[in-house]
Amino acid sequence: MLKIGGVLCAALAILLAGCGKSSPTSAVATSTARGTLMFNPPVRLASLDAPTLTEDLGETSSGQQLLELAGTPTCGVDVYYIEYWTVGAKGEAASASGALMVPTGTDAPCTGPRPIVLYAHGTAFEKTYNIADIADSSNSAYSESALIAAIFAAQGYIVVAPNYAGYDISNLPYHPYLIGAQQSKDVSDALTAARTALPNTFTPGTSDNGQLFITGYSEGGYVAMATVKAMTAAGETVTASAPMSGPYATEALVDAVFLGSVNIGSTAFTPLFVTAYQEAYGNIYSEPTDIYEPQYAPNMFELLPSNTPIDTLFANGTLPETALFSNSTPVIPGNAQLTALLAVPANPVFAIGFGTPNLITNDERVSYAIDAVTNPDGAVLAPPSVALAATPQNTLRIALKTNDMRDGSFWAPGGPMLMCGGDQDPTVFFSLDAGTMATYWAALPAGLITVLDLNATPTANDPFAPLQVAFQQDIASILATSGEVGVAESYHDTVAPFCTVAARGFFSKF
Repeated sequence: MLKIGGVLCAALAILLAGCGKSSPTSAVATSTARGTLMFNPPVRLASLDAPTLTEDLGETSSGQQLLELAGTPTCGVDVYYIEYWTVGAKGEAASASGALMVPTGTDAPCTGPRPIVLYAHGTAFEKTYNIADIADSSNSAYSESALIAAIFAAQGYIVVAPNYAGYDISNLPYHPYLIGAQQSKDVSDALTAARTALPNTFTPGTSDNGQLFITGYSEGGYVAMATVKAMTAAGETVTASAPMSGPYATEALVDAVFLGSVNIGSTAFTPLFVTAYQEAYGNIYSEPTDIYEPQYAPNMFELLPSNTPIDTLFANGTLPETALFSNSTPVIPGNAQLTALLAVPANPVFAIGFGTPNLITNDERVSYAIDAVTNPDGAVLAPPSVALAATPQNTLRIALKTNDMRDGSFWAPGGPMLMCGGDQDPTVFFSLDAGTMATYWAALPAGLITVLDLNATPTANDPFAPLQVAFQQDIASILATSGEVGVAESYHDTVAPFCTVAARGFFSKF
């Protein structure tokens, strides 16, 4: 759920620093209907040349690593800034923005009818996040923007990448984090706006060939799956999809956290989804102190995304960096088993989530935990069942169930789906999320659902084996230099580029 980072994209900074803006006179839309492109033609923020991109990447070790992973760029890339209208979690009109990346060049894969990749980004804590601002290496979205440009656009895919409502220029005062119904509308609206913009770019000969691929990482993995679910229900065609390391089973994941398996980054993720659900449903709490400790409660409503960097929020005490729960175990009279479940876990990674001062009150944790045990999620407390809680009573759990990808009548993607991640991920639990969805779809025809665990032992003739080997070598290198703590802190981000390349390889088959 953390935003993507890492050395693979750092080498692109020198290439993009000189890119200027190109702003033809645009018509301004008067409608605020969903999917409306506000300014047409959109502003071009960068234009990258394939030979120069290749040459300059080859001059640094990190650039060489990216070239080795992503492949030599076949196409140049033009990056456009799109602004469009969508809706918030309550159906209110909301403005949003994003990137349209168009491959350029005369080679056959770079012009004419091309497939579209709809890409959903990972969790971002800074409100200024703008994935279209590829020329600014100080932009918090820079590494993710550069990654998808190199892996998809430079290989001939048109890329549509929304920033989401609540970020950049959006007028929505909150972000509808992990609200599947809204987020699927948001990215679908970005796609509609991008399709409107495409004929009016500087390469009008590049067009949509009708193939649509949907992918995303972390939060974006969840959003990608929610979008596939929504499009499938609407009878729309998705050629193939590749959700990556997403919290698809939201109820199960948060149940596991409240029962002691505290994920890395939880003190930042929790305010995002609590605020989103409070805005959407209005019943998560009466006062912030119903959930948050008094010293943090006044700052929680609409705290994230923030104009202040997340590290500053930790440093100035606005948020605790790691202590989601108190290390003083709450005692539940007459229930020694549940009291034991709430103790600080022996697992050192999960134990990082306990301390003082902590974010969530013991009262809220106990209330949630009692509900989780009384109304269990099968994936957490009764595997191999993957049944959702039948009648949850805690309002936060009800919201999580509503937004879990298992909620509602049974559904399945209409086209092939790859779920990629790593089973040692301490941020989004791969076996609990991807594994739960794989079990949910176990009766589907073979080949429709593919699960790729980068941490698994590579097997002969598996097309993903080279990625598994390379990923495991990276993790081994981090372990040698930074120890187990370093691996825990960087694992989720390290998975991202490898899964993204896997997604491209998967899409190339269709």
